[in-house]
Parts: sequence; C-alpha cells; structure tokens
Amino acid sequence: MNRLPQLFHQKNKNILSIYFTAGYPTLGDTVSILKSLEEAGCDFVEIGMPFSDPVADGPTIQHSSEVALHNGMTVKLLFEQLKEIRKSVSMPLILMGYINPVLQFGMEKFCQKCQEIGIDGIILPDMPMQVYLDEYKTHFEKHGLINIFLITPQSSDERIRWIDQNSQGFIYMVSSYSTTGGATGFGFNQLSYFERIQSLELKNPTVIGFGISSKQDFQAACEHANGAIIGSAFVKMLGNSKQLDTDIKQFVKEIKG
Repeated sequence: MNRLPQLFHQKNKNILSIYFTAGYPTLGDTVSILKSLEEAGCDFVEIGMPFSDPVADGPTIQHSSEVALHNGMTVKLLFEQLKEIRKSVSMPLILMGYINPVLQFGMEKFCQKCQEIGIDGIILPDMPMQVYLDEYKTHFEKHGLINIFLITPQSSDERIRWIDQNSQGFIYMVSSYSTTGGATGFGFNQLSYFERIQSLELKNPTVIGFGISSKQDFQAACEHANGAIIGSAFVKMLGNSKQLDTDIKQFVKEIKG
C-alpha cells in the first residue's frame, strides 16, 4: 500500500513536510538529509528535482536548483542515489519538479523507477490536469504512484471539487498566488481562502505550502489543514549550515515545538 494514505490514516493533524532540492548544498547530501529529517520527526519529504527554469520558485529555491545542476544533479543520478533509500528511510517520499526533465527521461520509465525505489508520490505543478488524466494516469496507477495536484486562492470551487474527485493522498494548498519563499504569515485573504476550502469538506486531506517558515506559521496553517510544507526556509538553512545533521534536527525541533 502507498505510504501517503497510510500516513494520513494514522495521523490527520500537524503533519510536517519538508522540501529540499536534491544535490544541494553538495551533490552527495541527498540521502543524509533524508535520514536526518526522518530521525528528527518529519512526516514526509518532497525531494526537489532541480530544473534550469523553475518559474514557480523564489530566489532561494532557484539558487539551490542552480547550485544542484552545477554540482551535476540529474534525474538519472537522483534515482541512483535513492536506489537503496528504503533500507534506511520509511517515511513517505515525493519527487517534486517540472515536467520537462521527466518527459526527457521518459514518463513511463520515470514512473517505473519511482516504483522500484519506493517513491510514493509526484508533484509536477506545470503538468495540466487534463493531460495527466488523458495521457499519464495509467502509468502512475500501474506503478502505484500518487499524483499530487495544487490549488490556489484563484481556484474556483468547481475546479477544486474536480481535483478532489481525481486525487489521492492529499491536495497541496498553495497559500498565495506567488512564488515560493515570498511573504510569510497569513493575512485576511489567505485565512478566508483557507476557510473556504474547509467549508467544501473535501474527501482528501489538505496540506498548505508557500510562505511557511516558523513554528507560528506552521501552527496557523495546521489550524486550517491537515499539515504544512516548509521549503525555502529549510533550503536557506541548508545553504548556511556548517553541520547538516545537527542543524536539520534543530530546525525540525523548532518548527514542531
């Protein structure tokens, strides 16, 4: 059984997800970061596949992608690094990135490699939902992968219900219509959006991402969703860290309190 539904069945509040870019700060850090995050009590992780034109990402994650690509990170190398990850890491793992490198690798081959390694889900924000349903859904289902869809404050109730109908795992709630690493904290418009989503009583769990960088942000998000995702703040910490394992565990401890 896929680990994501299992997680949300066992725990439906205060779920912490961390995003980081594979191959950053150095090429060989990917596996050690995952181990440290699990030991620190992170619930699931989004592993970013670096891309040369990350249009949805702010400066921090853009920089990490540039560094990772310069270090030599590729989809093929990432799969090589993760080939034995399930011997040491049991939490759900998601690959997140842009569709172009996946198509270059080959969608069915990509899904097959994910299954072999033990990847639970994929987030490709620039893959249109109808394209997924028409062309790739069979590949995902064949290999036991969950495709995670994003919604934003601009998403209509009708579209959100359509996404909910075609989703498993969880729905990624983008907190604001901006790039990652933007303003932190939630204003009136965001809180109204969160309340609107709650009122729809969706069948899938929801996890809030974008603009979350502190314990206060995390707690506020978890009042309106099943959990929250922290990306830019964590990536920034990695870039400044002198002792990754210690700093990762301290970061998660501070968020979870």
